Amino acid sequence: MARLLILLLALLTPAALVQARAAPPDRVVILISLDGFRADYLDKGVTPNLAELAKGGVNAAMRPSFPSKTFPNHWTLVTGMVPDHHGIVANRMEDPARPGELFTMASDDPFWWNTAEPIWAMAERAGIRTATMFWPGSDVGWGGTRSRPAAMTSGGERPSDWQEYNQAITNRQRIDAVLDWMRRPAAIRPRLVTLYFDTIDTAGHEFGPDDPRIEPALTEADARIGELVQGLRDMAIPADLVIVADHGMAATSSERVIALDRLADPALYRVIEQGSYAALVPTEGNEERLWKALSASGPNHTCWRKDQIPARLHYGASPRVPPIICLARSGWTITATAPDRAFVGGAHGYAPEDPAMAALFIGNGPSFVPGVHLAPFDNTAITPLLRHLLGLPPVDSLDGTIKPFAGGLRQ
Repeated sequence: MARLLILLLALLTPAALVQARAAPPDRVVILISLDGFRADYLDKGVTPNLAELAKGGVNAAMRPSFPSKTFPNHWTLVTGMVPDHHGIVANRMEDPARPGELFTMASDDPFWWNTAEPIWAMAERAGIRTATMFWPGSDVGWGGTRSRPAAMTSGGERPSDWQEYNQAITNRQRIDAVLDWMRRPAAIRPRLVTLYFDTIDTAGHEFGPDDPRIEPALTEADARIGELVQGLRDMAIPADLVIVADHGMAATSSERVIALDRLADPALYRVIEQGSYAALVPTEGNEERLWKALSASGPNHTCWRKDQIPARLHYGASPRVPPIICLARSGWTITATAPDRAFVGGAHGYAPEDPAMAALFIGNGPSFVPGVHLAPFDNTAITPLLRHLLGLPPVDSLDGTIKPFAGGLRQ
């Protein structure tokens, strides 16, 4: 029997070997996003449950992809591709294939999302049941079309269970929904779950990352994570928790503003997005005039034509990236006009290497080695990690690999 087993293993390909080491059928993987949780928020001392999970598992400061905005980075986390490759290049964008249309964070047309396959579709195709308690893009029928919604077709275009995003649903209600899924019989219990909290990001924008008034949001989210951990423990369900953030947060102020209309005549351009960076489309026939006005970058911002964006940002190849991008220095804001009132707050979208943009990463559960602190890594590694935890074979088509987690995963 032993010789037969050795022979069978020798015939397996590397991908098949990964499949053979699939996670136990009762183990679940829960991907949790704490939107806007800056990596060093963990040092504030107000998140004891997260601190305990970090101490008993693997933790790191994670670099977001550019632009360090919510939708581009949430789609990177579940596709393993940078925004330039997966197509969600901004929270607001246009596509030459759809003149006159604008993508916003409310857009659910599959056209915008179909460039890259999300992890729940990968898992469903492999026969792994999935569920999403919110995640940007999870209520969109991946692979569908406007005339043939994927929700009405067979296959793995949507998770087996999913909830349409509603900010009025509290964090406690979100946790309760996940625990209800876990109470199901094993045959219909999801093995991959996503969970999304937005309250920390909201507080960060309102108060800024250094204001003590952000701490109640941190404490509340931490308490809900504690309830999830206790609920899983009470049900004796082994779970690998992958806790992430999409980006960090930088302090902003009306004293640090760059007004576009003071750099160039507004008749020369349209503003697609503004804030930490500005995405600009020249009006017809005015590209050279606009570039001449913007090319002399100031001390607190830099402008590029899309084919000149630095390689380190991995941005500019997608047709959805507009002709000109102006990136502000951390903590500065680019606006169409100067603000008419004083403000302080927080923003993100800055360069991935900016320490203020560093995002939380914690891995805790049976698959993780306790007490490991990893070097900072790019968030394109999360999808390869999820594939590994689910027992799916590695693929070469992703921008990230599992290499950053060497030493942090049990063999």
